[in-house]
Amino acid sequence: MGGGQQQLQQLSQELQALDEEIEELEAEIADLREEQADIDDAIEAIETLETGSTVQVPLGGGAYLRAEVQDIDEVIVSLGGNYSAEQEQDDAIDVLRSKQEALDERIEETEGEVDELETESSELEQQAQQMQQQMQQQQMQQMQQAQDEEE
Repeated sequence: MGGGQQQLQQLSQELQALDEEIEELEAEIADLREEQADIDDAIEAIETLETGSTVQVPLGGGAYLRAEVQDIDEVIVSLGGNYSAEQEQDDAIDVLRSKQEALDERIEETEGEVDELETESSELEQQAQQMQQQMQQQQMQQMQQAQDEEE
């Protein structure tokens, strides 16, 4: 295998690795957006539910239980690190909105990483195309020289 072929193969492997990394980051963005949607649902529920409302509480495994909200002013919110705290309704909403802001920042950072990787991928693709064109030109020249020598 010629040196040009090896370089092309290496570029191809680098492009494949970049594509895989981009896919992973895009999946992470989708997960973060899903988490944001869950927070939106929680905020909406906290804002619209009233004491005495009936809700469905997930038990896991796709099973739910109907329950009555005893006091909407007592909302238990996850603080992270397996810690939760009871918050008043407005404070719980503030905590959830803070989580959303943190998710927004993480999404923005990750999208920036994707943009950088896509730029790098595009540059590598151009480089590979140029190498292929050069190799084709060299083959054409060699074929022409061989024909000239036969004549």
